[in-house]
Order: sequence, then structure tokens, then C-alpha cells
Amino acid sequence: MFSVLLVLLIIVAVFMIAIILLQKSEGSGMSGAAAASMFGGALTGAAAGNFLTRTTAWLATIFFILCALLALVSAKSANNIADSDLRQELTADAQPQQSPVSDAANASTDKVTVTEK
Repeated sequence: MFSVLLVLLIIVAVFMIAIILLQKSEGSGMSGAAAASMFGGALTGAAAGNFLTRTTAWLATIFFILCALLALVSAKSANNIADSDLRQELTADAQPQQSPVSDAANASTDKVTVTEK
């Protein structure tokens, strides 16, 4: 499931990059020549701008939905793999261990005897 969503996310990202590059910017952009040649002149001027804007909005919405789904799938799979080797090593390192110095200090306090005069 994760792999399928990731592939879809990459495809949507590539399409979104292409559509954004086709849009008209402050200069002429690539949309004038590219849109006219790709669509046979049907998408020139305002029609090309509206189509590209709506397509960008849809692709951006799909992109964010796929990102949210990937986060949910990843979180669920991380909970299922709670006993992984890396997680066990990290939790073992996080637990405090007694050092030989602290053992010697504890041993010396145990042998103290008090004598009264």
C-alpha cells in the first residue's frame, strides 16, 4: 500500500511540475508555444490559462491528499513494527546502566560500622 501511494505521489508531482512550467508568468513563459503546439492551438490565451490553473489546483489537492495518506499508512506500519532491531537497540541504550564506579561507591557505604565509646 505504501509503495503504491508513493508511486502515485511521484507521478502527480511530475505532472504538477510540468503543468506549472507551462503556465504563463510575468514574461511569456513556456505556455504560449508549448500549449499551442501540444493542443493544436485550442488552448491559447485565456482558455489555456484557465485550464492550466484548474489542473494545477486539482493536482495540488491530490498531492496533499496523497501526502496525508502516506503519513497515515506510515504511522500505522511503524506501530506494527514495534519490535524491530533498531527500536530494541535504541530502548536498550536509553535505559541507565550502572557503572563500576557507582558499584564501588555503593559497596563502600554498605561496610560502614559505627562504634560507640
